[in-house]
Parts: sequence; structure tokens; C-alpha cells
Amino acid sequence: MSDPLLVLDRVGKVYRRGRLSRETAFRLDIDRSFAGRQIVGVLGPNGAGKTTLFEMIAGSNQPTSGQVRIAGQDIHRVRPRERDRLAIHYHQSYQVRRFRHLRPAWLMERAASPYPLVHLFDEPQFNTQDGYIGFMLDFFRRLKGEDRLVFVCLHPTAPFQIDILREICDRFLFVGGGAVRGFDDLPAAVAEPAVRRYLGALADHAEAEPTV
Repeated sequence: MSDPLLVLDRVGKVYRRGRLSRETAFRLDIDRSFAGRQIVGVLGPNGAGKTTLFEMIAGSNQPTSGQVRIAGQDIHRVRPRERDRLAIHYHQSYQVRRFRHLRPAWLMERAASPYPLVHLFDEPQFNTQDGYIGFMLDFFRRLKGEDRLVFVCLHPTAPFQIDILREICDRFLFVGGGAVRGFDDLPAAVAEPAVRRYLGALADHAEAEPTV
């Protein structure tokens, strides 16, 4: 078996508030690895940490603990301008999300890849007209066919978005309660009570057999 493309090695992110008590305001933990050539659907309520997770993978948000490795490289040790050769984060309207970095680039590693290996689509806007959805699904599949790892994060508000996830995703992640849980398919995800509560009225649609 080949080595995983993406390894989230005991990665944690903590935000604290208060100058004296420093109580925890937000926490997210994940310890998981992913092979390439797959599409992973990401679900979870607003504020649960989906974008934070993507930022840590793309190297724009430093984890509090742990290590993010892409093709064996710790992305947070790679020069900032070259991190999108390992992972690229498309935030909503396909804008690449970037953060400032203070460490001099010449002290950091060069990216070993010339082209992004991990593609993170953060709540892409699907236009239901003019074949745009088909175009985007073909794009996701083409990336997968090139042995890339693709994450598609959606906050479903309509049945067609559930249908998109069911059609293209090989497996699923649910971000909630400070943790990230993995599922082999959509029915397995919906069987989890936290996921079912999150989907609400769409849960029944997610459980239903797809129509041909």
C-alpha cells in the first residue's frame, strides 16, 4: 500500500480568550490520513471549524499542536509562496485564501511539487443554470483522475446539494463538537445522530435511494 498523500498527525487548534484565565473559546482536533485519488465531502455547522481545518491543511493557519504533512512535507515548514504547490484553498467564490507570514522564506523548505496535490473547495457556489454544476463536477473528477486529493465542503440548504455530495464523494467528514469524524459513505454519515441533527429536514433525502 502506498503512503498517504495527506497526514494530519495529532493536529489541534485552540483559540483562547481572556488575558488572565485564558479559557478555551474554540478547539478542534484531528488525527487522520488520506490517500490521493479521492473526493471527500466535508459537512458541519457554521463555526465548527471547517474553514479552520482547510486553512491548517493549506498552511495558512498554524496548528497549535501536531503536524500537517503533504507528500511527506510539513506544509508549515514550506515557503509561504510555494505552499499552494502542495495544497490550495479555494474559499467560497474560488478565491485563494492567504494569510501573512512573519518567518523569512529563505529559512524554509522549497515545495517538492510543482502543482497542487490537495484541493480544498470551501462552500463553492453552485450555479444551477447553464450547465455550471456539471462543469464543476467534471473538474472535481478530473482532479481525482490526476491522483489529487479533493475536499468539497458544503453547507447543504437544498436537496440538490445533497445529490451533488452523494454523486461525487468517495467518503465524508463531519466537523463538530471539536472533533472530525470520518464516514465511508453518506448513509453511514446520516446514521450518526449529530449529522442527522445538522442536516435537519434534509436527512431523509440523504437517506433515500438516489433516483436514476
